[in-house]
Amino acid sequence: MKRGAGQLMACLAGVLAAALVLAGCAGGPVGGDGEDRPVVLTTFTVLQDIGQNVAGDHLAVESITKTGAEIHGYEPTPKDIAKASDADLILDNGLNLELWFEQFVESVDVPHVVVSEGVEVLDITGDAYAGKPNPHAWMSPVNVQIYVDNMVDAFSDLDPEHAADFEANGEAYKEELQGIQDDLVTELQTLPENQRALVTCEGAFSYLARDAGLSEHYIWPVNAEQQATPQQIAGVIETVETQDVPAVFCESTVSDKPMQQVVDATDARFGGTLYVDSLSEADGPVPTYLDLVRYDADTIVAGLTGDGS
Repeated sequence: MKRGAGQLMACLAGVLAAALVLAGCAGGPVGGDGEDRPVVLTTFTVLQDIGQNVAGDHLAVESITKTGAEIHGYEPTPKDIAKASDADLILDNGLNLELWFEQFVESVDVPHVVVSEGVEVLDITGDAYAGKPNPHAWMSPVNVQIYVDNMVDAFSDLDPEHAADFEANGEAYKEELQGIQDDLVTELQTLPENQRALVTCEGAFSYLARDAGLSEHYIWPVNAEQQATPQQIAGVIETVETQDVPAVFCESTVSDKPMQQVVDATDARFGGTLYVDSLSEADGPVPTYLDLVRYDADTIVAGLTGDGS
């Protein structure tokens, strides 16, 4: 986080006070399209899209953060908290991703579900993060099938009349997720074992790498203000050279300059930009979660196999 804990708590307290005023002036919950449907509020756009696929037309699923937002260090506004107060259900990822969200979730009388519940959690590697969970569980299509099950249960509790529809939507969506997972694993099996390595700027792909049979390597473990020390870059250069890694990648919400240094110092090529924390606008490359995970899978395969060169 960009601020100290004391500053953040004081800031959120002020935000909450202002939000209560806004919430008192607001009407009842309505979807963003003006229809009177139960409102499900998510913390970021990836969860919103997954949730809307499960909900179909029965619920309005909205996101606090906008497309392109950096989720880790987001700072909530009074309008965000007022929106949370008016929701019928709140979904968040958990695993310490939305620490900025925890205080005001506890301050509103709205049912709350953590969609990563039941995922086999991986810890962030590195002494500074010992014992802390890697929050990017949604980057694995296998894990997102668990997210979907949790959403089906939560939506069915919220709107029992449409529980069968939520179940059917969830099953269809999980089939698409499994298809992407199967294609990724099959295509990566053509690589020599030492080259089955995913090298990125942030360590956001631990779950995807585990489930796709890749080793994971990165410059920094978690996005922060101070990134890419010379020692971190040197470590990645050594890994790329030792394992003869054919391509390296970086994420859309950070600068790829540190990774370009790795490219300049090795025989690896820059394999492309990967998407993690946010969807793109409707006319962008990843307007939905399925687009995101399919795009990342295709980019990784093309980079590592050389099909994209």
